[in-house]
Amino acid sequence: MAQMTKKEVDVVVCGFGWAGSLMSIELAMAGLTVRALEKGPERDYDAFAYPKPADEYAYAVRNKVMTTPADSAVTVRYTAQDTALPTRKWGAFVPGGGVGGAGMHWTGVLLRPTPTDIKLKTYADQAYKPGILQEEMRVMDFPFSWEEIEPWYEKFERICGLSGNTGNLRGQIMEGGDPFEGPRANPMPLPALENTLNCDMFAAATKKMGYHPFTIPSAAASRVWTNPYGNTITPCNYCGYCSKYPCLNYSKASPQTAVLDSLKQMKNFSYEVNAEVLRVVLHDDKKTAKGVIYIDEQGNECFQPARIVILSSFQFYNVRLMLLSGIGQPYNPITEEGVVGRNYAFLSNGAATLFFKNENFNPFISSGPTGVQFNDISPGNFDGPGLGFIGGAKIQSAQSTGTPISTALPPGTPAWGSGWKEGLENWYGHSMKVSITTSCMSYRDVYLDLDPTYKDRHGQPLLRMTFNWKRNELLLQQHLKGVVGDIVKEMNPDSYSMSFLPMGADFDLTKYVSTHNVGGAVMGDNPKTSALNRYLQSWDVHNVFVPGGNAFPQNFQSNPTNTIGAITLMAANAIREQYLKNPGPLVQV
Repeated sequence: MAQMTKKEVDVVVCGFGWAGSLMSIELAMAGLTVRALEKGPERDYDAFAYPKPADEYAYAVRNKVMTTPADSAVTVRYTAQDTALPTRKWGAFVPGGGVGGAGMHWTGVLLRPTPTDIKLKTYADQAYKPGILQEEMRVMDFPFSWEEIEPWYEKFERICGLSGNTGNLRGQIMEGGDPFEGPRANPMPLPALENTLNCDMFAAATKKMGYHPFTIPSAAASRVWTNPYGNTITPCNYCGYCSKYPCLNYSKASPQTAVLDSLKQMKNFSYEVNAEVLRVVLHDDKKTAKGVIYIDEQGNECFQPARIVILSSFQFYNVRLMLLSGIGQPYNPITEEGVVGRNYAFLSNGAATLFFKNENFNPFISSGPTGVQFNDISPGNFDGPGLGFIGGAKIQSAQSTGTPISTALPPGTPAWGSGWKEGLENWYGHSMKVSITTSCMSYRDVYLDLDPTYKDRHGQPLLRMTFNWKRNELLLQQHLKGVVGDIVKEMNPDSYSMSFLPMGADFDLTKYVSTHNVGGAVMGDNPKTSALNRYLQSWDVHNVFVPGGNAFPQNFQSNPTNTIGAITLMAANAIREQYLKNPGPLVQV
């Protein structure tokens, strides 16, 4: 096949979700010619006007706006001694696909980590005596301070139209917000969303128990909001079609609603869909990239020359592209040499479902981020060292949808047929959840590499994931089960069910947890333990930048989108203000 060479651009962006769209608009605003390549199809909001997305089976069950395992499979195993097998059906996680990526169908929870989460290694070294934590744990600090990253959180939150209650304004603790959050320079842009009945009940019970509940910060706008790019986001109408759905009301921040309307009007920006990037092409010295090879919609192999290459796909695919392109040394878990593939982390969840015969929660009146949570069980906020583990969780009650297939029914209810219909008739609207979102540490023997056996349709090896639950995370689960159990007793439902990981549990790929996969090409201060510097720039190939969840050295107990947005904006600013003036490494070792 003859290779087609495209016209050279200043910047090629590989992956067009949150990170790719933010990089594209920020660099296009600097006057650079930017071309984005998206592996999946177009996701234009005109195709998702009401009531098209209001189809639970199509979107929440059949994953209509996600990628498919046939296009994006990974192989999975527990340990290096096991044989990995490819994902045939998404279960524990469901990566996005197409323009907007996972940013189109995310829930819209817009949380920041705490300053302790940002400097977790420093905290662990100070708070834990030697021998308490597992020897193979490899936690790291993010390579910036709270004061350095906070302005970029604020910028991303203003792009999204953050709705919520400020908890810490320049060091002053504010009533109604999270007292454990890091100091904010300015209040949240918009008021919080309205609470539903379950939120009020959970808040009252947990406040009585001494916790500090607050309304979950939201990227579903509570009021009309015009963001810094000039895009207007409309107020949420609490329809409930958020997580796994494109917002049918233009109210949830996404690349489509917050960035693309303005970006597409810029003459120095263009993009191509159904364009699968195969690898980054390096110059002979391996110190700089000269562009990327991709397969276009017609099956042609194309070379896109560019002065700067941005890898901004989902975490798995950024790591795989680096490995396929020879950018950075692959990680070896035995010698711990190499950096690409190390520090992969996922997370665990768990929940109690409470049933109340005489309460009607009206679950069809909600948004994805509608909920109340507390942050008291996060690193540094409770006695983790005394309990023998590190990490924590946000504990919350959220009401995300009233769709029937996902309606919780009491234990013993048939899963289908007339018994299921009777259970739905009797219990629809009479249940609520108390759930957790946890941290997950990184470990020496948990990593990503290229599979030696399985290949994609282009003959390139799939990414291989070596992962299982560790004792630390299972101890955390047991502690959280006790905390949630105490909340359930305080709320006194008519009946309830609990779902938490027992000690000794193995990772279950078939049951959905979240799509908060992180690590594999992490940012840091040391090129021997990180693939990227603080500006998401490859230590080895200075004109390659890799924004995404891949940069996290471990997973904290907050949704990753806010941090992905913040570090992407910080990196884009460094490219604009520093790299363009003097191309080369932005951090000297």
